[in-house]
Amino acid sequence: MRSLFAGGALMLAALLALPAVAAAKPAPADEQVLNIGHRGASGLAPEHTFPAYDLALKQGADYIEQDLQQTSDGTLVVIHDAMLDRTARGPAANCTGLVSEKTLEQLKTCDVGSWFNDAFPDRAREEYVGLEIPTLEEVLRRYRHRTNYYIETKNPDDADRMEERLVALLDEYNLLRPAADRWQVLVQSFSPLSLERLHALEPGLPLIQLFFGSGTSETIQARLDTLADSVVGIGLSKTDVDAALVEAAHERCLDIHPYTVNESAEMRDLIDLGVDGMFTNFPARLDEVLGRDAVGGKHAAKRAADAHSACVAGD
Repeated sequence: MRSLFAGGALMLAALLALPAVAAAKPAPADEQVLNIGHRGASGLAPEHTFPAYDLALKQGADYIEQDLQQTSDGTLVVIHDAMLDRTARGPAANCTGLVSEKTLEQLKTCDVGSWFNDAFPDRAREEYVGLEIPTLEEVLRRYRHRTNYYIETKNPDDADRMEERLVALLDEYNLLRPAADRWQVLVQSFSPLSLERLHALEPGLPLIQLFFGSGTSETIQARLDTLADSVVGIGLSKTDVDAALVEAAHERCLDIHPYTVNESAEMRDLIDLGVDGMFTNFPARLDEVLGRDAVGGKHAAKRAADAHSACVAGD
């Protein structure tokens, strides 16, 4: 069974009066497709908050994603945008402008839940008001080894020692070995330099090279041979995925994880093309497409890691 909480997820969807998920033919049980909660279950709860992460896991997500920004006093915090203005509410001096120019103390005065209630009144919940920006350490402390983490270094070239701080935290929470052995942590970045620094610091850490959505299948294929051996996969816009790219990536033992896939029909099309996972704001929808017999959670991550190792070994 993919998630112990599948029934609860469906009940929650009904309570929120969301449109019914279209029925989809389940994926074969032997298909290994990772269900990655994009900023958590960010279609139903404020992105990168504990309610969004908790809900993603209840809905069958194999991974929860963390976008990292760094504060002016060197703390890794989990928020997507470099600027606070879209999702933060509170004192203007603390909650507008660049994350990198604020201290952690300033950021902890910001409310990152109220904006969601305003933007999506049909999904608003009173408990979202007053949610804080979490630090990466707070996320790791809450979930520890109970889930898989998909971490992105954001603006790393402008953040002092971001990679060192990330590796140190993963080490402190005993996640480096599980990352190497069973992909309990995947780290992605648009910055090749950030990935190079991470590989130099911790060679066993599995890394994902991100591509911007302005690319094409052909331009991405042309870059595959330039990727370092440390990279185990690529992340790219769903619109750039085609059969030729999937084949080219798999020939090089690279997994493909497109973003951001929210409709059941799109999910099925990408599975048919052979992708290895996908980011979604609605993990329950992908969970339904994959079917109850699909391997999930930490077992899914381990299976993906083993498949990659076998490919590299030529098995």
